[in-house]
Amino acid sequence: MQVTFEHPLNERVRTFLRLEHLFGKVAHFMPQEDPWAMRVVVESLLDIVSITSRADIRGELLKELDRNAATLAHYARQPGVDPKALSQVQADLAKAQSRLLHLNGPIGQTAREDEFLKSVAQRNSIPGGTCSFDLPSFHFWLMLPPERRDERFSRWMQDLDPVNEAIALALMLARGSARPRRLVAEAGFFQEALDIQSPAQLVRVSLNGGQSLFPEISGHKSRFSIRFMSPEVNGRAAQSRDDVDFVLACCAF
Repeated sequence: MQVTFEHPLNERVRTFLRLEHLFGKVAHFMPQEDPWAMRVVVESLLDIVSITSRADIRGELLKELDRNAATLAHYARQPGVDPKALSQVQADLAKAQSRLLHLNGPIGQTAREDEFLKSVAQRNSIPGGTCSFDLPSFHFWLMLPPERRDERFSRWMQDLDPVNEAIALALMLARGSARPRRLVAEAGFFQEALDIQSPAQLVRVSLNGGQSLFPEISGHKSRFSIRFMSPEVNGRAAQSRDDVDFVLACCAF
């Protein structure tokens, strides 16, 4: 089994990956209906709201989708392109753009202005601050039947769902744009220069799950480096002294 690690090469993709991570937590725990799972869901939602309140996520996503649409239009003129598959992706892009453009108000506004969520957010910054004695209203809400909780959660997500859809599409196109290469990191180290005329957005490193290593990746639009580290039970991880086989993809859609 391969294990894949990713590293963003610009701030836009860094934000997209963080939001994808949080939306993924919501999608994983939401169906479980257990009150402890719902705590994770609400905490993840509060993190999403916090990120979307600090950055122009809609503007960044629209720029990314516009750029993707232009790239696909260029591909349409290339030989060997599947016109049906291309048409479907273009339709998905147009739908995602339309949903973002037709949002009423700022992204995350519904959840951000909800008084109940505000009270949870205020206590959530304190370690253990959402205990039942601190927030009896939250404890009561967690004990409600799942269908009643889901109804309210759907309202909180109504102006965040288009963001989730657009990020998933943008990252899917980026990840699928690169041809993976099998490489060797001599003595656990690898570095490579990037084409600044076609800047990469994301580096993906895949390892065999049995290698007991993880990559520390650093870089920017012109160069990146990878150090393969061996975890230690006690103390800091150390760079491998052995040559390491790995799979690299530099995503530059």
